Amino acid sequence: MSRRKLTRLSTALLALGFAHGALAQEQIEAKAWVWLKQMTLDEKIQMVHGVGMGNSPVGGASYIPGIPRLGIPALASADSSGGVGGLNVPDRPTTQFPAPLALAASWDPELAEAYGAQIANELRALGFGEGLGGGVNLAREPRNGRTFEYQGEDPLLAGKMLAARTRGTQSRQVIATIKHFAANDQETNRMSSNSVIDERTLRELTLLPFEIAVREGRPGNVMCAYNLVNGEKACQNRHLVTDILKGEWGFDGTAQSDWIFAVTDTVAAANAGLDEEEPGSDNDEVERFGTHSHFNQRLKAAVESGAVPLSRLDDMVVRKLRILLRHGIVANPPRPDGELDSAAGHALAQKVAEQSMVLLKNDKATLPLDLQRIRSIAVIGGHADAGVLSGGGSGGAGVIMTGSSWPDNAVKCQDQSLGLAEPMFSACATWFKSSPLAALRARAPKLHISYLDGLDAKAAAEAAAKADVALVFATQWVSEGMDLKSLALPGPATDPANQAYDQEALIRAVAARAKRTVVVLENGTAVTMPWLDQVSAVLAAWYPGMEGGPALARVLFGDVNPSGRLPLSFPKSDADLPQKAISAEQTDVVYAERLKIGYRWYDAMDIAPQFAFGHGLSYTRFSYSDLHRRIAADGSVKLSVVLKNTGKRRGAEVVQVYASLPKSAGEPPQRLVAWKKVELGAGRSTRVEISIPRERLAIWNTQKHGWEVVAGSYRLRIARSSRDPHALSLQTRLDKSER
Repeated sequence: MSRRKLTRLSTALLALGFAHGALAQEQIEAKAWVWLKQMTLDEKIQMVHGVGMGNSPVGGASYIPGIPRLGIPALASADSSGGVGGLNVPDRPTTQFPAPLALAASWDPELAEAYGAQIANELRALGFGEGLGGGVNLAREPRNGRTFEYQGEDPLLAGKMLAARTRGTQSRQVIATIKHFAANDQETNRMSSNSVIDERTLRELTLLPFEIAVREGRPGNVMCAYNLVNGEKACQNRHLVTDILKGEWGFDGTAQSDWIFAVTDTVAAANAGLDEEEPGSDNDEVERFGTHSHFNQRLKAAVESGAVPLSRLDDMVVRKLRILLRHGIVANPPRPDGELDSAAGHALAQKVAEQSMVLLKNDKATLPLDLQRIRSIAVIGGHADAGVLSGGGSGGAGVIMTGSSWPDNAVKCQDQSLGLAEPMFSACATWFKSSPLAALRARAPKLHISYLDGLDAKAAAEAAAKADVALVFATQWVSEGMDLKSLALPGPATDPANQAYDQEALIRAVAARAKRTVVVLENGTAVTMPWLDQVSAVLAAWYPGMEGGPALARVLFGDVNPSGRLPLSFPKSDADLPQKAISAEQTDVVYAERLKIGYRWYDAMDIAPQFAFGHGLSYTRFSYSDLHRRIAADGSVKLSVVLKNTGKRRGAEVVQVYASLPKSAGEPPQRLVAWKKVELGAGRSTRVEISIPRERLAIWNTQKHGWEVVAGSYRLRIARSSRDPHALSLQTRLDKSER
């Protein structure tokens, strides 16, 4: 429809109720173009950049003032990976949830949708119309400091979980963000690194979670990354932003820059398809953080000179107006005095923590702790008397600037003078006052539960020898602005701000004396475990959020049956990773492993991981039988299998489906193509039906630059993990197809 026709139609359409609620798409387009025609050039420019860090009246990360004469409201955004961050209203504490990686470990899209909705409720109640959570970069390099903000190593799991979270966020009239587009898979040199990646790997792995989340979640906002992709800055990469994101995937929202250093060329960025620069500034010529902004005076000059067509600026503005209208920001602007339902937030935070914990090892049914069999527990290390750990940087617990911390930090930093490679962030970890020790004592008040801080390994071992069970809490802090040198548990040499003793030596000392040793990990990525054979059980709690203490107590005592599954592989050693080290000198980050990312690497190279992708134990047992398949009219493959809970406890099983493609496809040995999480009572059984859409079996044809399903025989496996030796399998033949 032409602009003239839209204008003529607008009056009648808007009379249908624009000011009172949701609009139809045709009404949205009509109103956006009416507004555009009434705007001056300066007002258009105002809509496509923020006013600089620290200039928002409600805090947060960015602010775009409204245009009152037209009825266009202001828009403020806040970091929100695991809860609302960056506030200047400490008297209104928000819920801090388990990290997104923990959410991914739940393998539960419904839980992800609730997670997105509750964070959005709190964003809106504090005056924010846009949340900047939604990281979906793959864990190609698990030592990446932002792995805890993302959704693991598999594109299907990551994309589906983020699509669900996005739907939840936008159901509450808050614009959702998906980031960092694209190939932003490590922090080292992140402002200048160049991800060198072949077309097939780019499409099948790196971009696929973005594609799934964009197509199924329909976010209003996509944030492009700092790094270069094949020699071009991501935010100035027309092939990524315009050809693929907007053209091929049909994204009609705003392409937004990452903060401060993502744009280096005004004309290149605007013409590549970037719609908004953040945090922006009121003056492009004033340097901040050693650089300047680009989408204020500089963009205006580029439009006036013709270097950036006026039609491109108009498109930028219409995209912004479209999402303000679509997501209820215009009809119902967020207010900073909204009601915070803290009880609902805390209840959901605890539920997410409980559902995301992964029981990695459990020899001789050490867990759950049996009150009929034990009388004493020694809790050791990890500041378990004080609280639980959170990740660092903008995706952490509301921490943005150097020296800042959660207003009620449970643990004192050992050396506050230490900073990261990027001085914007602190090297001091945030700890929530949710003490596992206190929660354990509250859950089992008749048990003798002692605590030792772990500083004296000999004393800890002696206490463990006297107790029925030793619980060793081990922590691994990661943050934006840094990468880990190793996946080993950190000690004083590798994390001097947060770690005062050798954690691996402590675990060995305790395990040598204890009757049974349980290691509880508070981790933001994979952990290597050279001490694994010496302990009885290992529970990965991730960063469990501000209700982590009670959640841990309920899982350890069996009130909750753990049902989390690993969203990324745990290697036996750093030497098993594709990239042997992260180079600080080499800015070209070459994806030499190509399609062999994550579990695909271990499968293709025949390397046994410590714990496989999808792995997770339960306090009950499940069996699979009677596997069948049929091909539906739409080409999808329908599988059905009988699942039975053969144990004595209610529990949930994640039924995972992996496909091995024909040899001619040139793929790694297998890929995840579907899953379903099913809860069953003890002794109960059910037939589980799972659909595998045809596109999940497709490969990227680099000659035709499109997806295709190759003809041949496909092996489908129903499994508990990517390395399940007891998986059920069958063969099915498919004909070639393209899309």
